[in-house]
Amino acid sequence: MPVIQDSYTPPPIFKNNHFNTIYAAKIRTVTGLRYERERINLQDGDFLDIDWSFSQSEKKSTQVVLLFHGLEGHAKRPYMAGTTKILNANGFDCAAVNLRGCSGETNLKLRSYHSGATEDVSDVVDFITHKKTYDQLFLCGFSLGGNLVLKYLGENRKRPDSIKAGVAVSTPVDLYDSLEALQQKQNWVYRWSFLKGLRGKYKQKMEQYPENLSAADYKKIRSLRLFDELYTAPANGFKDALDYYKKSSSKLVLTHIDIPALILNAQDDSFLNAKCYPVKEAGQNSNLFLEMPKRGGHVGFMTLGTHTYCEKRTLDFIQSYT
Repeated sequence: MPVIQDSYTPPPIFKNNHFNTIYAAKIRTVTGLRYERERINLQDGDFLDIDWSFSQSEKKSTQVVLLFHGLEGHAKRPYMAGTTKILNANGFDCAAVNLRGCSGETNLKLRSYHSGATEDVSDVVDFITHKKTYDQLFLCGFSLGGNLVLKYLGENRKRPDSIKAGVAVSTPVDLYDSLEALQQKQNWVYRWSFLKGLRGKYKQKMEQYPENLSAADYKKIRSLRLFDELYTAPANGFKDALDYYKKSSSKLVLTHIDIPALILNAQDDSFLNAKCYPVKEAGQNSNLFLEMPKRGGHVGFMTLGTHTYCEKRTLDFIQSYT
């Protein structure tokens, strides 16, 4: 599907991409949700936690949306909560997934979550499908979570027919290209924030697995690339960071997606470089919808109303395939 027309025009206060991004992530609050946590066991013996929030309709919902957060996120981030809230209000149950080690409790294995870990997406989908509660499943991911959703949908794997559509917001479909974008001077505050969290998790893993991880390597982790080189890649069976970026990028499989999928990437997203806007792939796949608003920042898309543009757009797209 060719690039589709967008309809997002930010209020004047949110025209700056960094303010749009930071306000949405750090200042905005979402209230009024009630969560029920459920732990699921993964095939490799690890676990992750799902925070459920249910439809407000009187009739029990037969539709569920699985939501996947971004780097160093969790199920209750404002973008996750806001999307959950608008979906609940419109008849959808939501399963907000905390990826490995992101629910407030360290996961069991040496490995943790990463941008290409679609085996975990598959485990969650299978777990929910086996409940036999829902007729329709939808997937929605943000940033890293968006890459997971797109990669899962494009891979040559058996998926339940009940999965009807997917949405990916502010998604680095080319991981190396996104890393290059994050290395720009203007993005220092984001790099600092991510590294602070990732270094903390490395330290926890070092205590769990002193035979695999070292204080010497911990001291070397001064960039996202070095974190992936010293931890993400070896812990997950990749040769090195570049091998991880190449094999985990969803861009490789976008043309194979066979159900409707929306990619919503703002052109002023400072986390994304040119290769993260897959215009060519969208033109080659009638199931792939690429929307590129001129503004929006990274998982920003702020409005003056209750919900962001990306939350409303997610609802509209999903409702089109119910």
